[in-house]
Amino acid sequence: MKSSVVWKEKMLFEGKVDNNSALMDSKPPFGSNSALTPKEMVVIGLGGCTAMDVIALMKKHKQTVQNFEVSLDVDYPKDKHPHVFKSVTLHFNLNGEIDPNILVESVKLSQEKFCGVSAMLSRAFPIYYKINLNGVQVGEGQAHFS
Repeated sequence: MKSSVVWKEKMLFEGKVDNNSALMDSKPPFGSNSALTPKEMVVIGLGGCTAMDVIALMKKHKQTVQNFEVSLDVDYPKDKHPHVFKSVTLHFNLNGEIDPNILVESVKLSQEKFCGVSAMLSRAFPIYYKINLNGVQVGEGQAHFS
């Protein structure tokens, strides 16, 4: 993967990979808060990676997903530098006609086999997850990759 980061102005940068790009900025007073920060991009990268795994597995198993969101709680000290993540908890929230066993197995597969972002980041800090189906918690665990 070839990529680049190009400075635009102040603390605004454009990250490029092939034909795609995303802007990054920092919070005031240094930046304008006009885009996600690099740490925020890491967080949504983690959420996006595992969400894509789970929705692909839901489709494979012909589950009827009405809506789906992964929210992420990041624990990190804001009072000292560097601001590194201590842990992340992924909250999988789905509604629909979904077999809870298939859902739990799909999240587990994502967090133990498929999600490359989880695999990389879980070497640096623990990643926990909770699974809610139609407002009821049906599972929880921690990412483990061999």
